[in-house]
Amino acid sequence: MLLQPLHEPDDTKWPVRSPLPSGFLPLIERADHRAPSVFRPENMMREARRQKGLAAGPVPRIVLLDPDGDMVDYVRAHRAARRSPVWACYHTDMWEWEEEGLAFGIVGYAVGSSFSVLVAEQAFVCGCELLISIASAGQIADHAPPSYHILIDRALRDEGTSYHYLPASPFVAADPDLIAMARRAFAPAEGPVLTGATWTTDAPFRETEAAIARRKAEGLLAVEMEAAALYAFARAQGRPVLCLAHVTNQLGCVDGDFEKGDHNGASRSIALAAAFALAWDAHALVEAPASR
Repeated sequence: MLLQPLHEPDDTKWPVRSPLPSGFLPLIERADHRAPSVFRPENMMREARRQKGLAAGPVPRIVLLDPDGDMVDYVRAHRAARRSPVWACYHTDMWEWEEEGLAFGIVGYAVGSSFSVLVAEQAFVCGCELLISIASAGQIADHAPPSYHILIDRALRDEGTSYHYLPASPFVAADPDLIAMARRAFAPAEGPVLTGATWTTDAPFRETEAAIARRKAEGLLAVEMEAAALYAFARAQGRPVLCLAHVTNQLGCVDGDFEKGDHNGASRSIALAAAFALAWDAHALVEAPASR
């Protein structure tokens, strides 16, 4: 028996007694963004290490998030990446390798705003100093045929996680200094790297024609699932985070969609991440040479 979809919820069938005022929206009306959390990522990692019998130790300073897992497959096959012996996350593995003389870690399959920020929180308390997210995205503006990359300078907050880190607003912007650094680092790259805004959603299968038309009219370039949350976390916690969108599809509306390029686009994504990481590391050495 198939259930009929609910078009209009009837709240009178399920009355709930609540002390909250009518119309209260907890996601956008919370006001304790600067208050510390009781549940801390360092405490969860401590208990995970204990339960898994893992030694404490730092992860690489530079960590990549790879929601699709293509870059993980690539570095395991072509860079002899090894599983991190100290990453104690309950939900993911981290793989480590060296690129251009720098140590990298990468976590795959952290899809969506809440999962990506959960991993980011844990990475930074375990020794990460720079987080780079490179996520597959759907094309909104027809600037070039897929696949290509977008350096995300701001993201529309059409998800939930960002509102737990920052007060409500339509967009959250990246650190402008990191964007400027990335633009310089990507200038020699082959193929287009656009710079612009994206739409972050928690519901990819609710990308309706009307919603897409509105986002296109607003000047957004692509739709993805992580950037707004990661940038909100970055601003709230004072952490360096850079998000790129790898535009790989036209929302499945054409035959032969979702072709990502050589090695599913992983080799180019890794090259862009390495170019930015080298620039960031050189800047960090100039800023704080005594700490290295």
